[in-house]
Amino acid sequence: MSSAGAGPSRAKRPVYLQRVTCPQHPDANLIEDCHAGDMICPDCGLVVADRVIDVGSEWRTFSNDKNVLDPSRVGAAENSLLGGSDLTTLIGKPSGLAGFNDDGTLKYANRRQVSSNDRVLLNAFREIANMADRINLPKTLIDRTKALFKKVNDQKNLRGRSYNAIAAACLYIACRQEGVPRTFKEICAVCSVSKKEIGRCFKLILRALETNVELINPSDFMSRFCTNLGLPPSVKKCATHIARKAVDLDLVAGRSPISVAAASIYMASQASDQKKDQKEIGDIAGVADVTIRQSYRLMYPRAHELFAPDFKFHTKVEDLPPP
Repeated sequence: MSSAGAGPSRAKRPVYLQRVTCPQHPDANLIEDCHAGDMICPDCGLVVADRVIDVGSEWRTFSNDKNVLDPSRVGAAENSLLGGSDLTTLIGKPSGLAGFNDDGTLKYANRRQVSSNDRVLLNAFREIANMADRINLPKTLIDRTKALFKKVNDQKNLRGRSYNAIAAACLYIACRQEGVPRTFKEICAVCSVSKKEIGRCFKLILRALETNVELINPSDFMSRFCTNLGLPPSVKKCATHIARKAVDLDLVAGRSPISVAAASIYMASQASDQKKDQKEIGDIAGVADVTIRQSYRLMYPRAHELFAPDFKFHTKVEDLPPP
């Protein structure tokens, strides 16, 4: 039986994470051989570590049911955004009477294995991936959107708001933070939430997380709009110069960056041999013809100051169509 004064308790020792490196080339980036489970030095070929565990999905099936859509036996890789690192058990649908109770209910249910908070995150992550896939956004931006949604969900500052609206607003914020902004109309086109609701959630998220996003400028949309319109790089470069000069000269104060970008593309295309009308540009940019015309009307009187000196005119500035 130990006494109370047996001695001072030992202090906890700090835990250090050991990094696997090659003894001869410690700065080399090791190559992982997934089939053999080895970590190999690319400089000398030394097998630094073996029996490395692959956390990916094992694409094998041991089910007698040939119609199973998912042949994975161990599930997907770990997801650090979910509680418990996503180490949950998903039970497939029973194929015989052994999977049911006497009253016809399932013996095993998945809902008992997944917490309600993780269920919300899984549904939101699925919605984010679907929205991003429809507008061809990269995986890095999807991961940023998921992390942003989890941070908002953990703070519980947006209770009562639709999770789809929060997910759409997080996607909009992530696009702006990554320097590839999308318009509210583009986000609305890939979700079932109104533009007004996304705008409300956008403001609430910025206030809750105490963060800011960089202001949008017309140049952010030039590359995408011109590519979708099939315009050459020379017209895109000219439209970018026109938009930048219009902002510097304070000709389009109070106009949205999207309308300024659309009007700049219209002016540049009319001066080139690749002419596009306002309706074509408006369909791509998601703005009305009247909106483009209003911005163009502000820029037209000083059009000779907006073009780059090295631009090759196909139509002179004096011959540009009046607003």
